[in-house]
Amino acid sequence: MRIVLALVAVMVLTLGALFWTGPVATTAQAAGAGTADIVAGERIYAESCASCHGANLEGQANWQSPDADGMLPAPPHDETGHTWHHADGLLFEYTKLGGAVLMQRMGIEMESGMPGFGDRLTDAQIHDVLAFIKSTWPDRIRDIQAERTRAEGQ
Repeated sequence: MRIVLALVAVMVLTLGALFWTGPVATTAQAAGAGTADIVAGERIYAESCASCHGANLEGQANWQSPDADGMLPAPPHDETGHTWHHADGLLFEYTKLGGAVLMQRMGIEMESGMPGFGDRLTDAQIHDVLAFIKSTWPDRIRDIQAERTRAEGQ
C-alpha cells in the first residue's frame, strides 16, 4: 500500500511539474485571448462541468487524494484549486482533449477522470467556460494566471 501511495505521489508531482512547464502548442488567439461570453460560459459550465466540478466551482471532496480507482477527484475551479496555476493554452487543451489524451501527447500514459469536450463543445464555447471560471477569481489570482499565460507566450 505504501508503494502505491508513493507512486501516486510521484505521479501527482510529475503532473504538477508538467502542467506548470509542459509543452502546449496553443496560441493566445486559440486560447481565447479574444472576446468571450461569460454569461454563456456560466450556462455551459452548469450544463457540462458542474456535475463533477461543483455548482459553485468547489470541486469534489478530497480532490488532492486518489480515489479507490487511483484517479484524482475533480478539482475546484475557484481560487482554492490549481486551475489558475496554468496558462490559458493548457486549460484550453485539457478541456478540449481531456486529461488522458493531453497527457499522452506529452508522453505520459495515465488515466484521467477528465473527459475531452472537443466533440461536444465548440472552441468558442470552451473559451466561454474558461472566461466564466476566470471571472470568479479575485483580481490578484487573475493577474497571476494572466502573467503565466504571457510568460508562456500564448
